[in-house]
Amino acid sequence: MIELADIRRAAAHLQGRVRRTELIHSPYLSERLGSPLFFKCENLQRTGSFKIRGATWFLACQERARLAAGVITASAGNHAQGVALAATLAGIQATVVMPETTPLAKVLAARDYGARVILRGSTYDEAAAVARTLEQEQGLLNVPAFDHPLIMAAQGSIGLEILEDLPEVDTLLVPIGGGGLIAGISTAIKSLRPATRIIGVEAAQAAAALRSRHAGHRVALPEAHSLADGIALKAVGELTYPVIEQRVDDILTVEEEAIAQAIVTLLEKAKLVTEGAGAVGPAALFSAAPPLHRGTTVCVLSGGNIDVQTLARVVERGLLEEGRYLKLRLELPDVPGALARLTAILGEAGANIFAVRHDRRRSHLPLGRAEVLLELETRGPEHIAAVRRRLAREGYDSDALR
Repeated sequence: MIELADIRRAAAHLQGRVRRTELIHSPYLSERLGSPLFFKCENLQRTGSFKIRGATWFLACQERARLAAGVITASAGNHAQGVALAATLAGIQATVVMPETTPLAKVLAARDYGARVILRGSTYDEAAAVARTLEQEQGLLNVPAFDHPLIMAAQGSIGLEILEDLPEVDTLLVPIGGGGLIAGISTAIKSLRPATRIIGVEAAQAAAALRSRHAGHRVALPEAHSLADGIALKAVGELTYPVIEQRVDDILTVEEEAIAQAIVTLLEKAKLVTEGAGAVGPAALFSAAPPLHRGTTVCVLSGGNIDVQTLARVVERGLLEEGRYLKLRLELPDVPGALARLTAILGEAGANIFAVRHDRRRSHLPLGRAEVLLELETRGPEHIAAVRRRLAREGYDSDALR
């Protein structure tokens, strides 16, 4: 099990080699919660996540001869980019095996950082099996994503930075995937400030750590899929599991809708772009009942590598949840001026038409009727209710769509 001294050695090496990420206070969200809230912004780290820390320290601790043939790893994105850049900076060739379902932006980023990228399998586990085969065949050194003392120690440097910037932290929320991040951070925090409450957060559809805690032993899930793809793993590590059990106070899960809403809230209110995994801490904080926070609270935003297409879908979903975006289906008489009358009524109700589709050819429509699908920008749930009441008064029967 790693100790504080291991983390301090890693932190000393990483100084000047990785970004000492900012601890940002959010006045708006602090007021909303009723207590000080800070974000540890590993989403601003070079490569867009904390993974560069572990990869850099792991490579630094290897004998040069062992690195001559190059290194290899399997990753769905963030670890790939961290290994790619760390290897390039060290003058080492890196090979990364990624699932075929990996977003293109993450594939291109790993290549841009200097890695040879191989796309194999539909899941991380299938990609990892390919990586193990290539490791043996080509004599490559595998760089573990989380389940190694050097990796955990390097990620623990984040905990030291938090305490240096905010010694009075009372509650700390950290994402859990394989467990390397929270194992390192919890070791650093509990060694120096034992009273700090450490809460691990998982996606509800990939809750391996919580299942393991309830079972009293490490549990592997049959499957794990989530918007928080960076932490959607079937099991925590063999080495990270006992650290989590000893040093993490609570483990919580968050649903997909809460993750999407947190991404939107962070983007709009804190001006911070996060991926799903990076947003699970705020998601738990914003959606928990009763409230999670006790005193000064920090959320670790572990990464910001979200592709633009996913972000667009998440923003639309988040606006729907907040009542600021409305999708409606209506039927109109198929006569001239019917659509113009509808749009005029919506304008009078203060709804901004974002998109409209008019179709008279659907097979389920009676002759003389047309279907209209509307996407409207609205000002919140009360405004949506007012718009729908106005439509009803004017004789329109509308169905809200998701």
